[in-house]
Amino acid sequence: MNSVGMGQRPQNRRQQVVKFLWVGIWLAYLSAPVRDLLHGGHSDGVVVLGWIGLAAFVFWYFTLVVRAGRGERNGVVLGSVAVLAAQSTVLSLTLGREWLVLYVYVAIASGAALPFRLARWMIPAVSALLTGAALLVPGGTAFLTGLLFPALLGGFSMTGVRELIRTTTELREARATVARLAANEERLRLARDLHDLLGHSLSLITLKSELAGRMLPGHPEKAAQQVADIEQVSRQALVDVRAAVAGYRKPRLLEELAGARVALTAAGITAELPAEPDLDGVPEDSETALAWALREAVTNVVRHSGARRCTVELLRRRTLDGLLIELAVEDDGSGGPRGGPGGGPGNGLTGLTERLTQAGGTLEAGRARNGFLLIARAPVAAVPADVGSGA
Repeated sequence: MNSVGMGQRPQNRRQQVVKFLWVGIWLAYLSAPVRDLLHGGHSDGVVVLGWIGLAAFVFWYFTLVVRAGRGERNGVVLGSVAVLAAQSTVLSLTLGREWLVLYVYVAIASGAALPFRLARWMIPAVSALLTGAALLVPGGTAFLTGLLFPALLGGFSMTGVRELIRTTTELREARATVARLAANEERLRLARDLHDLLGHSLSLITLKSELAGRMLPGHPEKAAQQVADIEQVSRQALVDVRAAVAGYRKPRLLEELAGARVALTAAGITAELPAEPDLDGVPEDSETALAWALREAVTNVVRHSGARRCTVELLRRRTLDGLLIELAVEDDGSGGPRGGPGGGPGNGLTGLTERLTQAGGTLEAGRARNGFLLIARAPVAAVPADVGSGA
């Protein structure tokens, strides 16, 4: 459909024609001045001047109404309305009562082009000017009743239309802003997922490749096993990346605990992990955020820590804010802070903080007595007591 949306400027010639016709249809009420010029018995010179005055009025009216709301200063708009009012007064006083209808267009232009705080005074002023001209023009009072009400009603109706157009324009801009923010948020989500997925998988592939290279001369069968593991990790990484791009990747704590054990063992780090974590009542968002935290923490331990031991604990704690599940990952390494070369928080910890915040949790990370400690907390839903236990 090629129509003009409210609050939108015409984008092509067809839309310009549609808007012109919509504004121009109301010019049908100028039939009275036109009949006066054709059959009013004026001299040829007066008729020519009348046509010129009417054309100038219509041109000025179109210019003012079509450009309404395009950011012109109020002083310019007020000056344009004053020009229309002056034209109406001159034509009405010189050519007769049929030209009093021009004041209705002045009132409508005031409502369409001026903000309400100015239009609420300008429209009554134009109506008062119409009343004064009608009292001065012979027979004008007979037209006053039929013109005064349309001037007031039309002018104030246009203030409502102008406000509706302004609100529609702001709403359209707000929707565009929301769409941009949503797109940015989706890009950030994808960046976090790819960092977490590829960082863990590529670290494990690098580690196993180094092990395979060292084992190859003396233990080719063990090297072959490492290569097989590399192939498996690579395939899984490909599956995970595809799932992350599609927005379906939601890791689980049990899977990440198993993967963490494999990664730490392959790096020669003694792993102490919970065997059967209690996940009853843990919401899906909380479990997913903790799973990402575990993956990022273990990846950092393998990459940066130089640790010989890594301990993972999963506990429930009751706080003033409610029941929480707490994941603690501690190593005894002497590596620097888990971040960039400057020692600040890296992309991984920043992404984890965002994930946990979205799930209603928190993240703490920093140096501990014997290494580095990461603590991630997420809310837990209350689990109802076993009704049958008291029977």
